[in-house]
Amino acid sequence: MRHEKAGMMIELARRMAASAEGLTLDDIVREMGVGRRTAERMRDAILDLYPQTEEVSDWPHKRWRIRGGLSAFEQAPTAEELVELTRAAQGLRATGEPGRAQALESLERKLKSAIRSTTLNRLAPDLEALVRAETLAVQAGPRASADEAVLAEVRQAVLAGQPLGFIYSRPGAEARRRIMTPCGLMFGRANYLVAAEPDSGTIKTFRLDRMSAVKAEPGTATPPADFDLQVFAGQSFGIYQDAIEDVVLKITPEGAAEARVWRWHPTQSLEDEPDGGVIVRFRASGMRELAWHLFSWGQQVRILAPERLKTVMADELAAAQAALDQSKT
Repeated sequence: MRHEKAGMMIELARRMAASAEGLTLDDIVREMGVGRRTAERMRDAILDLYPQTEEVSDWPHKRWRIRGGLSAFEQAPTAEELVELTRAAQGLRATGEPGRAQALESLERKLKSAIRSTTLNRLAPDLEALVRAETLAVQAGPRASADEAVLAEVRQAVLAGQPLGFIYSRPGAEARRRIMTPCGLMFGRANYLVAAEPDSGTIKTFRLDRMSAVKAEPGTATPPADFDLQVFAGQSFGIYQDAIEDVVLKITPEGAAEARVWRWHPTQSLEDEPDGGVIVRFRASGMRELAWHLFSWGQQVRILAPERLKTVMADELAAAQAALDQSKT
């Protein structure tokens, strides 16, 4: 227990040192998962342990931050943290993202070079054991590849607040030149640019592997003031954005145990049924991707709402059956 408390204090100190604006008591409560009185005691202990801690007035709140960083001993990463960094780089390479993988590998080398040799020697056996004992499962699906030059141009436009020009090509449609206000990037089974129409502010998504002749254009481009990339991404079951609807699914008793531990959506709620089943509720868009996912549940799921999800599911089933019939002939 004593070691656990010491670990929490070091972690809080790290967060205060990493935050340019500082942490409020509410931040400490949320990030450390403690009550307010415990947060106050932890803050007071940090003030005693680190005299360089600054109190910043941000009415109606107060913030605390540690200027100058922490010592090398207090900042030394653990074997678990280093192996997660290694695993993240391996995962990016496995999905065809060498540029992003290289950035993490470079960060890993810099971290190791900054660690004292005695500390690194102490970590080495555990790090080697974890790397050998863990690996990534191969997952089917499209490779989320992206040209590194495209990523660089998008990031430059985002940082400089400039419009982004590109040619967008997709199956069944004529390629056309677009000039958009870049709002951010979403990485997943495929990687997407999230951008706003310059005139209307309408948010749209574009697959990076379908973009060419990408370059930042002269001028300024600012995302809509009320746009939040995290909120936008959380609205959809996957990537595709359409109308947001109330989804209600009935999971049979046979699949209830798995459904209770499954992360369906950030807005989800679960209700136990008398027969042992589970009702899953959430609000989302992206009914087609949700329908694709529901295939994997077989007869263990019933769609209660919305009607559009039932229609999409029926259309996808019909398309799959037609493809199967053609393969038989």
